[in-house]
Amino acid sequence: MTDHDAPRPIRFVLNGEERAVAGLKPTTTILDYLRRAERLTGTKEGCAEGDCGACTVLIAEPDGDGGLSRRAVNACIQFLPSLNGRAIETVEHIGRDGAHPIQTAMVEKHASQCGFCTPGFVMQLYAGWLTGAISDRQSVKDLIAGNLCRCTGYGPIVDAGLELGSVSLPDTVKEDAALAARLTEMEGGDVFAYEADGHRWFAPTDVDELADTYAAHPEAVLVAGATDVGLWVTKQHRELPTIIDVSHVRDLQVIEEAAGRVFIGAGVTHRRAFDILTGMHADLGEMLRRFAGCQIRNAGTVGGNIANGSPIGDLPPCLIALDSRLHLRHGETARAIDLEDFFIAYGRQDRAKGEFVAAVEVPRLEPNQRFFAHKISKRFDSDISAVMAAFRLTFDGDMIAEARLAFGGMAETPKRAAKAEAALVGQPLDEAAVEAAVVALAEDFTPLTDMRASAAYRLKMARNLLRRFWLEQQGGVRTRIETVAADDALEEVA
Repeated sequence: MTDHDAPRPIRFVLNGEERAVAGLKPTTTILDYLRRAERLTGTKEGCAEGDCGACTVLIAEPDGDGGLSRRAVNACIQFLPSLNGRAIETVEHIGRDGAHPIQTAMVEKHASQCGFCTPGFVMQLYAGWLTGAISDRQSVKDLIAGNLCRCTGYGPIVDAGLELGSVSLPDTVKEDAALAARLTEMEGGDVFAYEADGHRWFAPTDVDELADTYAAHPEAVLVAGATDVGLWVTKQHRELPTIIDVSHVRDLQVIEEAAGRVFIGAGVTHRRAFDILTGMHADLGEMLRRFAGCQIRNAGTVGGNIANGSPIGDLPPCLIALDSRLHLRHGETARAIDLEDFFIAYGRQDRAKGEFVAAVEVPRLEPNQRFFAHKISKRFDSDISAVMAAFRLTFDGDMIAEARLAFGGMAETPKRAAKAEAALVGQPLDEAAVEAAVVALAEDFTPLTDMRASAAYRLKMARNLLRRFWLEQQGGVRTRIETVAADDALEEVA
């Protein structure tokens, strides 16, 4: 450990007051700190895995332009040192100067029953109001998809959210600028190092610092949003002696476009990636809308979703179908590989010790290409995929010149369907070619049966998704629930 990364206390702002915390293990969750050390018990623990939203808090950090960026996150899986140089608000801070509009709306709409989930809903709606995410009824539903109410009081809660959305935001530009400057000073500007109970935490601020720190500590666990690693602690009770937090690395937050290709830094959250990916194809936006809950999308990153190598990750099949390239860094050495080659086997990726994912490079669709992505899960919102499918076909006239069919949930890694692709190449996109590819899928995959789906169901869904893609290309065929619902709503108005 060098002089510049000597251990320091965790400095942050809690409900408007500065804190400097030392002596707590780095894997202490924000939730445990709030409830046990600060006695702020309004923030609840429901699931301890980022599913129920009862622990929702608001995080603010400098946006790089002199203001603040705000987001709601699950305190139950976020680690305390990640707050360094950031501000946090809990439900106790709401209404400190009199009843807040969200409190008034919740009361007037009778939107609280047993009350256990209420603080989480309040904080999530409050965050949505501050960030301008509330526009109509569907936007409120999307906003609270990561919050569970066991009393089934969603109707009044949505009504309260709509009521809040009609309230004008206060002018906080000066206050935000002052807090942003305060937080920047707290962060420190170089590698933040923290140590307690024999465990270490490092938080670099640029990619070279990250490369040096990871090369010096190749045994470390990397975290960004901790949406996966957090569960290693809360559910598996694992000891993580050394952690490197990449969420402060500004170089990993970049989104750039050049020559028809989009470069997305590994630290870009799913929330920030939404606009650029939706602009590439509507199916990518719909997939991200159903990607976990809002709080998880606010914390989880594109690079993290790739690097953890999950066979049921929603994003990798889409990126593989689009022929994406992955950029990696080890010390001063950088390399790029095809994303599909990164996944070797279950739990194994083409990544050396001390090497990290730096960015993913995604080609935009050409005029002669057609794309499709769809997720099958037990719940529509905030659920893990049983099958994730993504297809990109490239045409030469009426003939298929290239086919890229990628699936999640069908094998031990995200994987292309080589036999099915071969059945399509050189053929027109007609029923005969599609049915030949449907048959070939059984040669490409021998899926597993688990709690999410049986092997037979997975294969049937994969086949039906290929048929759905073909049907949608014919035009005039309504195959999606949201489309049918929207059309029905228009018919009712007419």
